[in-house]
Amino acid sequence: MPEMPEVESLRQFLTQRCVGHAIAQVDLAAISALKTYDPPFAALQGLVVDGVHRYGKFLALDCGGLWLVFHLARAGWLRWREELPTTPPRPGRGPLALRVTLDDRSGFELTEAGTQRKLAVHVVTDPQQVAHIATLGPDPLDDDFTPEVLGAILAKAGRAQLKGILRDQRLIAGIGNAYSDEILHTARLSPYQPANALAAEAVAALHATIRGELTEAIRRAEGLAAKDLKGEKKSGMKVHGRTGLPCPVCGDTVREVSFADSAMQYCPTCQTKGKPLADRRMSRLLK
Repeated sequence: MPEMPEVESLRQFLTQRCVGHAIAQVDLAAISALKTYDPPFAALQGLVVDGVHRYGKFLALDCGGLWLVFHLARAGWLRWREELPTTPPRPGRGPLALRVTLDDRSGFELTEAGTQRKLAVHVVTDPQQVAHIATLGPDPLDDDFTPEVLGAILAKAGRAQLKGILRDQRLIAGIGNAYSDEILHTARLSPYQPANALAAEAVAALHATIRGELTEAIRRAEGLAAKDLKGEKKSGMKVHGRTGLPCPVCGDTVREVSFADSAMQYCPTCQTKGKPLADRRMSRLLK
């Protein structure tokens, strides 16, 4: 799933290529992706892109007061083309969900792999009309996201585990499964650490780690084309997606805990005082 660093990089990429251009054509190939009907998506045609904004993991194109907002979900991606086909795509065939053609025939396509269709497209007059944007927590790179704000979030969460807190978009916007693994590894914290058990110094250190990991990920992706962002994300990971490989910090073997629809990775030596965490999926199978 694209997370905040990749989405921010896509925002910068689209800003350079879309702002100042008019939308010549919008083609919807997957009806399930469109979550709004008024205004119609065809109303975007002819409007000039004034800016590209990010809200957590959402991207929003400001087209003169009408907004094209989309969320790539787990298996979605944005594919840029210098010249798009002139013939409309055939609905319901292949991974293509939406195509946006600019006035110079360049533009982008939103695609989604797999059988689940969770990519979401909205056409609204205000991004806050998108329910999930209206309920987003603070952006961890905003100046207003201070150690005190993080401390208040953790205190209110009580005994909830840090891994879940970092991934909850209603509490902190933009962090997902991959970067929560990386943040906790760098901070040397267990994913199961209760949120309210951190001392003030540990909260400050976690705050610095959150901002540092995300800022560095954005820096690594700076100037990359959209097609190269996935590979860069994977190459920059220390524990996420590296089950069975040595931890680059201590050399211990990176372990995994599997869940119904996801998995997390961690280093026992760096994060859990050498103790492997129980794999809940395997525990259920052994009962």
